[in-house]
Amino acid sequence: MITMKDIIREGNPILKQKSQDVTIPLSKEDENTIIEMMEYVYNSCDPEMNEKYDLRPAVGLAAPQIGVLKKMIAIVSPDEKGVEHEFAIINPKLISYSDELTYLPSGEGCLSVDRVCDAYIHRPARVTFEAYLYDFETRQVEKKRIKLKGYLAVVFQHEYDHLNGVLFVDRANKLDPKFIPENSKPIK
Repeated sequence: MITMKDIIREGNPILKQKSQDVTIPLSKEDENTIIEMMEYVYNSCDPEMNEKYDLRPAVGLAAPQIGVLKKMIAIVSPDEKGVEHEFAIINPKLISYSDELTYLPSGEGCLSVDRVCDAYIHRPARVTFEAYLYDFETRQVEKKRIKLKGYLAVVFQHEYDHLNGVLFVDRANKLDPKFIPENSKPIK
């Protein structure tokens, strides 16, 4: 079980490295990694598990955050309508993104960043990516093309950045952290 002691923190050089593709079909080790990553996300948002294991809540986790430099992401997050989505993503490739930007008015947070970053992180409001998605029932992977918008698009991009050695704090405008470009609208 992944706990906060397994999360690599800002300053560790692993977080600045690029991740490698995962071999398909999945090895047992890679399959266990994506399962454990998804379990962390679920456990972190369960009040009982959160308190028992002192977990920080998360809607996503990327493999580099646990010291695995492979392209794997676990996301469990609601969209703006409150519908929960679950993605166990392997080898994502960003296909397209909108010119329109969006940001979280409360700012982004990260399990790997222990400090507060009081800045708006502007990201494309819509993204399309291709990836293998792991199905927990069949224990198989299937290649899919996914379109996300709004909050889910932000969550995906935050985790995708980890695969490329980028932390959200790296994207903050150093001169004016609260700057809002004309083509950026807040997520409500």
